[in-house]
Amino acid sequence: MSVSANTKSPEASRGLKFPFWAQIVAGLVLGVLLGWLARSQDLSWLVTTLDKIGGTFVGLLKLAVAPLVFFAILVSITNLRKVTNAARLATRTLLWFMITSLIAVAIGIVIGLVTNPGAGTGLTPADGAKPEGSGSWIDFLTGIVPTDVITPFTELNVLQIVFMAVVAGIAALQLGDKAQPILSLSESVLELLQKALWWVIRLAPLGTVGLIGRAIATYGWDLIGKYATFTADVYIGCALVLFVVYPALLAGVAKLSPVQFFKGAWPAIQLAFVSRSSVGTMPVTQKVTERLGVPKEYASFAVPFGATTKMDGCAAIYPALAAIFIAQIFDVQLGVGDYLLIAFVSVVGSAATAGLTGATVMLTLTLSTLGLPLEGVGLLLAIDPILDMMRTATNVAGQALVPVLVSAREGLLDRKAYDRAHSSPLDEPEPESEPQQESDRVPVSA
Repeated sequence: MSVSANTKSPEASRGLKFPFWAQIVAGLVLGVLLGWLARSQDLSWLVTTLDKIGGTFVGLLKLAVAPLVFFAILVSITNLRKVTNAARLATRTLLWFMITSLIAVAIGIVIGLVTNPGAGTGLTPADGAKPEGSGSWIDFLTGIVPTDVITPFTELNVLQIVFMAVVAGIAALQLGDKAQPILSLSESVLELLQKALWWVIRLAPLGTVGLIGRAIATYGWDLIGKYATFTADVYIGCALVLFVVYPALLAGVAKLSPVQFFKGAWPAIQLAFVSRSSVGTMPVTQKVTERLGVPKEYASFAVPFGATTKMDGCAAIYPALAAIFIAQIFDVQLGVGDYLLIAFVSVVGSAATAGLTGATVMLTLTLSTLGLPLEGVGLLLAIDPILDMMRTATNVAGQALVPVLVSAREGLLDRKAYDRAHSSPLDEPEPESEPQQESDRVPVSA
């Protein structure tokens, strides 16, 4: 499958004057203003309205999560049959997932050790509350396998949905032509889900108003002041990964322009920041990855797996900093072995985040592994929405980065398409009726 050479902006083709990114920014500014107004004037009706708007947007995203994950993973696995050296590509992808996660968790640990985010906050163990649900290695390992095929979808257990999709995909590969009717149906359902999700994505500016406005109205600036060091640490850590580590890997490993990467990936990164959902952003992430020159057959495998298992923000930087923060609040000394455990959990347990809004499960998994009090989770719940925006943007950028790196190193990347990548939004899937020149295509083989 070739990557479209069309560089004409969707806005330009329709004559729109207000690009999608500007709508997002306008929604962000309006949300801050309305949130401040609601809090300063004690307008409960406005807080409720903002909550409903933001909650409805996130709810619409989550509505498609279960079937989207199942069919995306199923189709992505079966698409690998079209790719030469599929096992090699899958192995390299998972290897780079691990490498970037290790780098991210190391950055989080170093920042935490340097800044001591739990010092001088005025918070005490009494301010925390034990979460209703917690994560442990036993729960994580036993929770992968579902007890029935319905509950994972009704309770939105993404890890179990991924397990069923992987099993179904491998079984379809083994059946060969006999499974073709099911595969054709799965591909059609996936396209239908993605089309519906595009309509939801168009509501992102309105969702931004509600989500940001509610955060400001509910928590205000005073709360951020208490968590100032920790909040700054998370944002700085994510920024270092986004704007230092990723560009270094692009320039040094793939010999590609980092600026071009961010131009191409920008629609997915900005939507991730607003929606706080890697899975909700997945269709956009896959499209921008293809636009950056990654073959569709490979991108359709790497991006869905990344959306459920590749979490440099939520599963690496954040739990490392949060563990240090909570240990300082509860006056627990962490040693070298504890930091190594944090790194291990970040690499192996990142699937526990499941690409959904928030990273509470991953945090409780980290705390239980280290033996830290789970009441520490309660200390961070209030500030979590503000942190989650930057974490998810980092997650999604990494989910687009790894396929680009692997494709470049394996000789699959369409470098001309990469150099043409632009930052205009993808309001609709790019048409397949505008083929590339034959000379611009790169065969899908290693």
